[in-house]
Amino acid sequence: MTELPSNTQDTGNAANDTAQELLVKLRQKQGNWVEWGVAIAYLQKNGYNPQEIFESTGFEPIQQNQVIVGAQVYSSLEKFGASEATRVYYGTRASDILYELRLLTQEDRAAAADLIFLHKLDVDEAREVAKAIKDFSRFSTPPQGFTNDPGDAVAYQAWKLARQNSDLQERSRLIAKGLRFVHSPTARKQIEQLLTDFTVVPQRPAPILPFFRLESDEELPRLVPVVGELPLTPQAVKAVPIVTEIEPFKIVKFAGEQAWVALPGWQVLRSAEDPVVIIASSDIFPNPNQTKIEPVLVVIDRNQRDWDASSYFAFDNSGEVDFQWFETAPENTLLGKVIIILRPKKVLDEEFTKDAWQIDE
Repeated sequence: MTELPSNTQDTGNAANDTAQELLVKLRQKQGNWVEWGVAIAYLQKNGYNPQEIFESTGFEPIQQNQVIVGAQVYSSLEKFGASEATRVYYGTRASDILYELRLLTQEDRAAAADLIFLHKLDVDEAREVAKAIKDFSRFSTPPQGFTNDPGDAVAYQAWKLARQNSDLQERSRLIAKGLRFVHSPTARKQIEQLLTDFTVVPQRPAPILPFFRLESDEELPRLVPVVGELPLTPQAVKAVPIVTEIEPFKIVKFAGEQAWVALPGWQVLRSAEDPVVIIASSDIFPNPNQTKIEPVLVVIDRNQRDWDASSYFAFDNSGEVDFQWFETAPENTLLGKVIIILRPKKVLDEEFTKDAWQIDE
């Protein structure tokens, strides 16, 4: 493998020596995966891009992201009271499972890791546990009979789905799942009542998420800075900062902290009174047809903060921005209605499209 070139952003030989030592350790797979995640995070923070790290160490970019995030989650286990057995187990394996806990609070990560370790769950089951705990955390007070224990959170999800299901086989499976994870006696009683109460509580269908995808080059406008109106001096022309577009949505940053992104003039966007953009990942939204995780732009209208059951909303989730469909009026503070979730344009061969003569043919 080729040696990674020195980071030009380093201010001294010490930082460069540290980076080179970490590259050797990664290349030789020294230490455990948690140490790998810390090392890769250090390298990326100091200017090495994922492709360069891959060429030097063999860690693919997707694996780099997994161990970086997993190591951050593992740090939460140490700080927020996960059992020693849990910490020992995950210190040597299963970074993919800890990665699934990334969207939980640090306290919930530790509790979820203990639960997953106790039940020896695989990565798919861990993903379900993380979702159940995250959904449960949105209650200001736990539903009747349930507690804030992570086992009760998973049991509540199973209880809720069982009540909505008329298929006896699937209902029985969900009841068994609830009884498997339930922690408190009161929550167990709630679930056991379903063994004799076969009432089906209709599930209100979630609204369709407003996904869009950029399809043509005309829908990808380019932002050009404006110098001003004549007469102008050469110095004024030179003073305009260079515009750098950040893929895949061609986001543009100027001097300072502000940034802009150009979006097509769809009617839903033109009708919005106070739209703002939040960058997110597509896997934070429920989508059974999702084949890959990709970045998305979530456009919310801050002027539309009155709850309605036909829309998703951005809301204040314990000090963090989150997105959710609420079947009933929520107790959380709504920040704005989700009006667009924009996927990036699919590009088959980006280099090919840059050559005009090839396009003309």
